Amino acid sequence: MAVQRRGPVLIGLVALAVLAAAGGSVAASPPSSDEAALTGTRTASDRGVEQRVNALLRRMTTDEKLQQVQLLSDGQVTDADAKAGVGGVFSLVDAQRIDELQHIAVEQSRLHIPILFAYDTIHGYRTVFPIPLGAASSFDPTVAADDHRIGARESAAVGIKQIYSPMVDVSHEPRWGRISEGGGEDPYLNSVLAAARVKAAQGPSYAAPDKVVTSVKHYAAYGQPEGGRDYNTTDLSQQRLRNLYLPPFKAAVDAGADTAMCSFNAINGVPGCADPDTETRILKREWGFDGFIESDYTAVAELRACPPVKPDTGPCGHGVAADGPSAGALALNAGTDSEMVSTNLRDYGAQLLADGRISMSRLDDAVRRILRVKFRAGLFEHPYVDVSKADSAQLLPDAVATARRDAARSMVLLKNGDGMLPLDPAKRTAVIGPLGDDGHDMLGPWWGQGKDADAVSVFTGVKAQSAGATFTPGCTVKNTEPPDNTDADVCGSTAGFDDAVAAAKKADQVVLALGETREQSGEAAARSSITLPGRQQELLDALAATGKPVAVVLFNGRPLDLTGVAKSATAVLEAWYPGVQAGNAVADVLFGKVNPGGKLPVTFPRSVGQVPIYYNHEPTGRPCDATQKYTSRYRDIADCGPLYEFGYGLSYTTFATSNLKLSSASVRRDGRVQVSVDVRNTGKVAGDEVVQLYLHDPVANLSQPVRRLRGFERVTLQPGASRTVTFTLDRNDFGFYDNSGRFVVERGRIDLFAGPSSAATLTKSFTVT
Repeated sequence: MAVQRRGPVLIGLVALAVLAAAGGSVAASPPSSDEAALTGTRTASDRGVEQRVNALLRRMTTDEKLQQVQLLSDGQVTDADAKAGVGGVFSLVDAQRIDELQHIAVEQSRLHIPILFAYDTIHGYRTVFPIPLGAASSFDPTVAADDHRIGARESAAVGIKQIYSPMVDVSHEPRWGRISEGGGEDPYLNSVLAAARVKAAQGPSYAAPDKVVTSVKHYAAYGQPEGGRDYNTTDLSQQRLRNLYLPPFKAAVDAGADTAMCSFNAINGVPGCADPDTETRILKREWGFDGFIESDYTAVAELRACPPVKPDTGPCGHGVAADGPSAGALALNAGTDSEMVSTNLRDYGAQLLADGRISMSRLDDAVRRILRVKFRAGLFEHPYVDVSKADSAQLLPDAVATARRDAARSMVLLKNGDGMLPLDPAKRTAVIGPLGDDGHDMLGPWWGQGKDADAVSVFTGVKAQSAGATFTPGCTVKNTEPPDNTDADVCGSTAGFDDAVAAAKKADQVVLALGETREQSGEAAARSSITLPGRQQELLDALAATGKPVAVVLFNGRPLDLTGVAKSATAVLEAWYPGVQAGNAVADVLFGKVNPGGKLPVTFPRSVGQVPIYYNHEPTGRPCDATQKYTSRYRDIADCGPLYEFGYGLSYTTFATSNLKLSSASVRRDGRVQVSVDVRNTGKVAGDEVVQLYLHDPVANLSQPVRRLRGFERVTLQPGASRTVTFTLDRNDFGFYDNSGRFVVERGRIDLFAGPSSAATLTKSFTVT
């Protein structure tokens, strides 16, 4: 029986900090990898830095201040901008040109303030790693850290000192192309990976020559656009914003992220770059963020209303500002500190000050934040680029080896019928499919400075481990950018099917490489259908009809409707976009050099009609019952659940979880409880299992999600070996935010579930007193 609540206990922000320092009632134990990643590293601002910032600010003219809040693209910036003291430049990757502009800024501008150069190093710079959604499948913080550690090293070598990453947008929307850039549908997993990335890229000091400052994005709730269409509006409650979408940003800030990017979308009618609630009240005041916020590309200009019949007047649309000056004032007053591409603050700032529409104190605050980051980055001491070393720092052997290992750790085995995998290298292997000998698409969206020639194709990787391998495309792809690309650009014709069938008949085993082109995922790549593009399903069905075992390897940047694939394929391996070492990593898994241990960070639906479908949904009074009419179900889908649930993933061995224990049957609201569970390898080969811990609050003043991930640990076990995994839970785990933005810890029963996925059945309960 559920414990009746006496009412909520409200904990203020100051009280939360005190309780965090106070600890709990259980003895300390070594933290799990997820808990270790979330350990905060943010420190108070250095007094010496503040003195230097203030001294410089006192010398600045209004025009020089307005230059500092301006962020230009590589195609905009001129020598004159550098001499005038422009604050930042992004997307410039030519080390020689970066050095030239920096010399002009430091040596010819009046105050000698260096430029902060930035770039979208999302999952690698030249050494491209798995896309973030793939890295999230590893359930391993070190995998997320690797791409940012190496990406920072390679970026910094060319003079880039800020990266627009990590992208931590929680998303329940597979139609949205940019789901590929984040960690999936869960705020806790996203938080762990965000913190790991920030720490890896910044290190103890991002003034180090191989470190950069991170910009966490897109702030906030950008991952839930209406209809899955990029840049679209978002409408959600305060409790949803705080419980689902803000936690990864908070984790990144706690880990030390010193810059943030406000988002294109509006939340409840307020555009992200004009939202004082999220930017100033929450980020800067509640969370103590003392870095700066830059707008996304032309996002400030997009605050303007468009004319009735839109001529070519530049970006506009949200309609919360009448004109450019109003847009600049609205953004600055809300908390945006740096304007990207559009120039409303630089152009109209002096007049806005004269008219009293912005204050000098707010402008000074923005400039102070930008200068603070530049001092922390060591740019005043070391502004220039060693151009002679820029190229030699790229694609180093340790980076390539790490990319291969991490790509394999990020793959998820979805099906293994008849134990087809691992493949026998002595057998004849036919590699077939439009993505089978493809390097371009292996890099995925936001490929940094990765080159197609750097990427190892599936056929190349398989051929290295199976001497008799052959390749037949079956059909082809066209790599065209939106809006020109369509599903028909992938396998749009059956002309090559006969050759593919013939190749399959001659082989003992088939590896079929299917999926999306990299242009079909990422920004501006929403899809209304999430089945395999083109006629790929037909190709699979034709090969399956030969009777030969077919292992489908998928390359994609979103959850797909794989109902047809799961029915026809013998085995299915989700590889995402694995990066430069794609083919070698795929072959490592296919031939058993690596036992797959990844888990899905997103739910895979049975149909796009189920979207949004996610594991951490709120309960309903009439939960789905496929045998009953008046329940929350679809009449044309026989099964209530998804095709593959969050946290799902198979292995070449088997595991058992047991012996779920709690350190106490009750815990104070300000206390802690330790949870332990045993995991054993019950199979015949070594492998990895991800032990997952979920929580449910069955009786609360606000209806709570049916499950929430609150701990995970990836462990490697030899056959027959076992390990006890321990997690520590506290008020941050069993509390939640209400619709007033208050953090609430209520008395009552808390149910726990442990196992290999969000469908775990091993359960225990404790009581919050």
